[in-house]
Amino acid sequence: MKLPKLPPFVRNFYFISFSVFALWMLFFDGNDMVSRWKNLRKLKKAENEKQYFMEKIAQVNTEKEELMGNPELLEKYAREKYLMKKKNEYLYIVEKEK
Repeated sequence: MKLPKLPPFVRNFYFISFSVFALWMLFFDGNDMVSRWKNLRKLKKAENEKQYFMEKIAQVNTEKEELMGNPELLEKYAREKYLMKKKNEYLYIVEKEK
């Protein structure tokens, strides 16, 4: 079986060296293109999560400012969310059936 004759530029030492180097960097190196792509996806996901949590922090801070400025609202929030009551009160929880 005879192989077809390769063009001279393909047999060049520099072309072969560069091709081997490029293949090594694209597929076999520790920072190859596949791992870079995966890391880029993780980075974008982390940036999206960061944005989500920054919005949540801002929302919680506004709620905190509202609650700390209004004692009636603070009492209402404590009674509804944490089921707190005064000493001489009874607490009844009524749940709706589904």
